[in-house]
Amino acid sequence: MKTINALSRAVRYGSVLMVAGIGFAAGTAQAQDKGTVELAYVEWASEVASTNVVRAVLEQMGYEVDMSSLSAAAMWQAVAYGDADAMVAAWLPTTHENYYEQTKDQVTDLGPNLDGTKLGLVVPAYTDITSIDQLDDKADTINGEIIGIDPGAGLMGLTEEVIDEYGLQDAIELQSGSGATMTAALQAAINNEEDVVVAGWTPHWMFARWDLKYLDDPKNVYGGAEQINTIARQGLKEDMPEVYALLDNFSWTPEQMGEVMLMNQEEGSDPYENAKQWVKENQDIVSGWLGE
Repeated sequence: MKTINALSRAVRYGSVLMVAGIGFAAGTAQAQDKGTVELAYVEWASEVASTNVVRAVLEQMGYEVDMSSLSAAAMWQAVAYGDADAMVAAWLPTTHENYYEQTKDQVTDLGPNLDGTKLGLVVPAYTDITSIDQLDDKADTINGEIIGIDPGAGLMGLTEEVIDEYGLQDAIELQSGSGATMTAALQAAINNEEDVVVAGWTPHWMFARWDLKYLDDPKNVYGGAEQINTIARQGLKEDMPEVYALLDNFSWTPEQMGEVMLMNQEEGSDPYENAKQWVKENQDIVSGWLGE
């Protein structure tokens, strides 16, 4: 599959093409001979970790890899239209439900690569707020806002539903931003021992760094536990059977993903270099993905 033209992608999806670097090691200099794999992802800490790990393994196999950071909608469209070969960042059945329904006839769902995810409103453990239905009365203590992430994320849509379902429209405003601005706001509040409510998810490194809790969701708007699935473009199995097999076998635990996410939070660290290090140190796990 030819490499996506960066300019056309920027026009089509409003995102920047992130071009992958050289191979996993000097021994993979033959990567150009095997072709290029295009991976799409959303700029969430979990998906940065997983996509870079898959990239590192593919480069170890001898492929060149291009990664494109896109909005959730554009990520699904890229795979559906064949502009990307795959993604390992599909949150199902709830978060990306609408995107899946719109594209399910144009993509191949390879099933979960991680079980045990969760979505909801997250607060520092020290706050006396325990349930979403308390937020109306506690609005002043959290500056009348919930700190969210990028506006196109499924989590944001669900949080808007939460505001409606719990009748919080007059008391609470959902602030959009990014995963980085959300964690920055959380850190600032914790440093000052203030109350704050953020739209969060598991797995995420913030749960390893701070003592946090989810607010109860009596109306179950956020739903139960989810999975992160791998989605491939149609025809990938025939075009790149070895790549398809790896993607089909790729599966890890929240704890393993958490190891990589924590590495990525170190000041000055490079997610790509961290992924290569993790892959090098966990060849027993990688061997299972490769069917060895």
